[in-house]
Parts: sequence; structure tokens; C-alpha cells
Amino acid sequence: MSGSCFAEMLSQLIDLSTVEQKALEKLEERHRSVRRGAVLQRENEGSNELYILRKGLMMSYVLLDDGSRQILRFLFPGDMLGVSSAVYREAPETLAALSDCVVCPFDRAALSDLMLEHPRLGAMVLVYSQIERVALTDRLAALGRTSAKARVAALLLDLRNRLRGTDKDLTNVFTLGLTQEEVGDATGLTAVHVNRMLRQLEEEHLIAREGGRVTLLDERALARAANYVNRYEGLDLSWLPKGP
Repeated sequence: MSGSCFAEMLSQLIDLSTVEQKALEKLEERHRSVRRGAVLQRENEGSNELYILRKGLMMSYVLLDDGSRQILRFLFPGDMLGVSSAVYREAPETLAALSDCVVCPFDRAALSDLMLEHPRLGAMVLVYSQIERVALTDRLAALGRTSAKARVAALLLDLRNRLRGTDKDLTNVFTLGLTQEEVGDATGLTAVHVNRMLRQLEEEHLIAREGGRVTLLDERALARAANYVNRYEGLDLSWLPKGP
């Protein structure tokens, strides 16, 4: 593997200079394999490392007082992991692999150096942190105010849109890659309820499922049912510092 997954993600939003690309490649010089089900970072434990997800699918979650799990985010190749841990002595969330993964670990000091030497790249770390914050705010509002069907529909749309970031040829057919329990832990539903909502979306001809793959049959109607907003669109980055 060569190049930078994080640079590839950023280049969808801004034109990176050769200098900026090389700076990002340095963050991904080391590779570490993480087996499916393994924990990369554990909640309430100290960590001095951040990561770029190079390959695979991961999740961040917290454990609640009753022992249940709330999945906060699903993480895709190109995502920077553990940024929130850089500002706390103890990690506020657990990072775990949903498939066999490859991550690129780097020290907090490397992020500090990047921000000092390349202010525009530092600003883009802020941009992506804010995109994630707004997307998480949407999900928080959905958990408290929308129906079970809307939550599942929004999650399907979000997963497809995130997968498009790593596969530009992806249309409306994608591999879900999650169990119904994992979908439930992300939407605040039981696995049984998730199954019921997926069947309802099928019966309404909004989606189709076959062999672990999901087809979005009527994306507009699905988005209306979910009250979904794609937070990776509609950005205004005109304020960014000039590149080198």
C-alpha cells in the first residue's frame, strides 16, 4: 500500500499540493493490522497515539451504565481515529474493528507538527471534526425525535454515502457489512426491531436485500422518510488558509 488514504479523502474537497500530500503520507508510514473484533483503543484508558484507518471498517462506541453499547460512529478508510483522545488524559470512546483492518498509528506530536507546518491541513482536520460533530448531532436528534423506520433508513443512506468516499463507482447497491445487532446499537433499537424495520422498508419498495447487499430502490423517498441530510455535501471552505 502506498500514498495516503487521508490525503485521498481530503482531495475530494480541496486541491492538495505535492508538499501537503507528502506531509500526509508521513502520517501513514507505519502499518498495523487489527483483526476483526479486536479493540484498538479502550474507553477510559490512556493513549498517546492517533490513527488513520487504511483498510476495513471500524466503529467507536461507549458502554452505558446498564451494560448496553451505544455505537457513535462507523469509521471508513481515510478517517482519522482517536482525535478526541488527543485532548483528554483518558480515551472517551472505544475503537474496535468490525472487519480485518489496517491502521496507521502516529504520535500526537506528529499532529502538532502538521498543524504548525501546514496550517491548511490543520484546518482540514478541524473541518472533518465538525462534519462528524454535526452528523452525530443529527443522529442524537433522530434517537430522540424520529421513528424506528426513519433511524434505520438514515443509517443506510449514511453508510452508502460514506462508502462512496472510498469507492467513487458505488451507486445504490452496497454491502451492509453490519449485523442487525450492530445496526441496533447505532440506532437505539433491538435486533428484532431492526429486522422488522428492514422488512418494512422492503415492503414499501424503498430497499431490496439479497446476500448481505442492500439496494436503495427509491433514494428520494428513503431520504424523505429518514429526514436525512448528507453532511458531506454543501460545505463552504472559502475561508481556508491558502495552500503552499
